[in-house]
Amino acid sequence: MEQPVTSFDLLPGAPDSPVLLHVPHSSRAIPADVRAGIVLDDGGLERELDHITDAHTAELAERAAALAGVRPWRFVNRLSRLVVDPERFPDEREEMAAVGMGAVYTRTTHRARLRPADTDPEPLLARYFRPYAKAMTEAVAGRLAATGRAVIIDVHSYPTEPLPYELHGTGPRPPVCLGTDAFHTPPALTGAAREAFAGCGETGLDSPFAGTYVPLDFYGTDARVGALMVEIRRDTYMTEPGGPAGPGLDRLATALARLVDTV
Repeated sequence: MEQPVTSFDLLPGAPDSPVLLHVPHSSRAIPADVRAGIVLDDGGLERELDHITDAHTAELAERAAALAGVRPWRFVNRLSRLVVDPERFPDEREEMAAVGMGAVYTRTTHRARLRPADTDPEPLLARYFRPYAKAMTEAVAGRLAATGRAVIIDVHSYPTEPLPYELHGTGPRPPVCLGTDAFHTPPALTGAAREAFAGCGETGLDSPFAGTYVPLDFYGTDARVGALMVEIRRDTYMTEPGGPAGPGLDRLATALARLVDTV
């Protein structure tokens, strides 16, 4: 698995668009030197990637951007979340650290060993996590400077059946889960998403996954930054786990484009 030229891409949209589609978990790419620190054999790693990757979400965002009346900006992670997870807190604030899945994972979706428990996360944080966070911060700042506001739409997917790593896997698992933040997700944004995805099945809030991503420089302090996480249940658009996309992807892309144009 060769390392891409860059570990993330900022793909420009219309100059007057405040919307940033954030796609953090769509890639399976792992640089060779990072692969060397993972204890799974090749077959085990491929199976883990099937479970942990939000497959086809980069394509979903790309299709939605093409369909939107005003093209949104896109920030896409080109490396697997098994390298670093850019959406985790890199410190004790991260609840997923309890199951070995903080910013640098040491456990798999099935709570098996992924890396040695004493792995020092700092080299990976320095090489990948902090540059990603800096670039995402700058991307949001760019939308604020250009339009006076920014709307981050976090594009994710999740498995139909709960995986052992999930801390809140016993709740509802609707076709579309909207993750919200009390400060950054105004009711109008949630309402626009419910309306946009109405044709894709039931839409729920914050179950099985809650919250949304906002760069720490703005988190909880800058109300000009709106944010919403869109979690798509995988059986609505692909063969699980890790299989091809189906016709549901087009329907979801149309819905996401509708949301982009509304906000």
